[in-house]
Amino acid sequence: MSVVIRQPGVVLTDHLFQVPLDHAAPQGEQIEVYAREVVAAGQERTELPWLLYLQGGPGGRAGRPLGRDSWLDRALEEYRVLLLDQRGTGRSTPATRQSLPLRGGAAEQAAYLAHFRADSIVRDAELIRRQLLGDQGRWSLLGQSFGGFCTLTYLSLAPEGLREALVTGGLPGLRSSAADVYRAAYPRVARKNSAHYDRYPQDVEAVRRIVEHLATAPARLPAGGLLTVEAFQALGLLLGSGNGSDVLHYLLEDAWIRGGAGLELSDTFLGGVESKLSFADGPLYAVLHESIYGQRSVDPGATGWAAERVRKEFADFDAAQALADGTPVRFTGEMIYPWMFETDPALRPLRQTAELLAQHTEWADLYAPQVLAANEVPVAAAVYHDDMYVDTADSLATADAVRGLRTWVTNEWEHDGLRVSGGQVLERLIRMARGQL
Repeated sequence: MSVVIRQPGVVLTDHLFQVPLDHAAPQGEQIEVYAREVVAAGQERTELPWLLYLQGGPGGRAGRPLGRDSWLDRALEEYRVLLLDQRGTGRSTPATRQSLPLRGGAAEQAAYLAHFRADSIVRDAELIRRQLLGDQGRWSLLGQSFGGFCTLTYLSLAPEGLREALVTGGLPGLRSSAADVYRAAYPRVARKNSAHYDRYPQDVEAVRRIVEHLATAPARLPAGGLLTVEAFQALGLLLGSGNGSDVLHYLLEDAWIRGGAGLELSDTFLGGVESKLSFADGPLYAVLHESIYGQRSVDPGATGWAAERVRKEFADFDAAQALADGTPVRFTGEMIYPWMFETDPALRPLRQTAELLAQHTEWADLYAPQVLAANEVPVAAAVYHDDMYVDTADSLATADAVRGLRTWVTNEWEHDGLRVSGGQVLERLIRMARGQL
């Protein structure tokens, strides 16, 4: 029986679905996918259109609502919302360092996780749609970041299930390889670094001082992780959100404390760093990240740690050289590197599995350009100008390739605009999809 919970203004209902691990073998092994239904209080028995929400990531569970918070307040004015824990995340059959050994060794784990990309997520959603709405029912789709990537896969594989699609910060390059993605990303991250140091010029010296210390004495984090120079640079992931530069600055403010042996990195700082860098809450983000760009028709080879390979083309991210030259040390961004599977305890047991996935070839295509060119589903997308996580040029090229897709290009919001805009981003996309703007 489904569990029903009431919060101020909303009613939450649990749903658990059985889906095939491999949709090409529907009678084979089954896994569980969890979803949470959210409806406005008093509307539980009202016939409302459904809105499926696909979270960013990959490997991120759906948000846990606290009443009518964030964009949900606008959505619940007219929709019954389904928050999907994509396979392997949240309350769906988990895929972590603790559960994956049940599959066997690294080879078995990698073969299992090869079924956890956008195409499988979309096919899960289609099974769920038919169970909740019937074969002829259609629902609206809201995709944030990687959820937008999944939306383009949905429009490619099963457009008949959709009445409208809304995308925020997540129009992928349909023909971009993993290397292409990172070759475009490093210059965007460099610009975010420059903007941060313009806002907080005192952080230039603060960062250099920390890097100089870590270069000779990597620090142990509270849960056992290792803070190296490269790991510290990975805090640049923060710079793509609306207040990320401020969060980073305040973190740096707490870096040092005087102890018995003199100045040392403070527990406050190390705990804060760990909370930003640890993948304990979402290991699939690291394990599967580069595989989301794999498509055999674009690049039949392996993704092969593309972020690491391409980084060598951008010498200005070399911290040691920056120290030698007296220039600002640059943070990196949304990049996954093989050393992360050594420094993070949540990832360390998965390092060989991640290596096998990085060397996997012949990933199935995720997008169908001919289907998208003939699209009949209303689609509206927010493209955030100079989005650090998703390339604007790729997004606009994809928008041109999808028939009827309307874009709103804005620099009012960063990549997290859906969450922080108080419903304004969602409101505009709804109106665009319906031709009201």
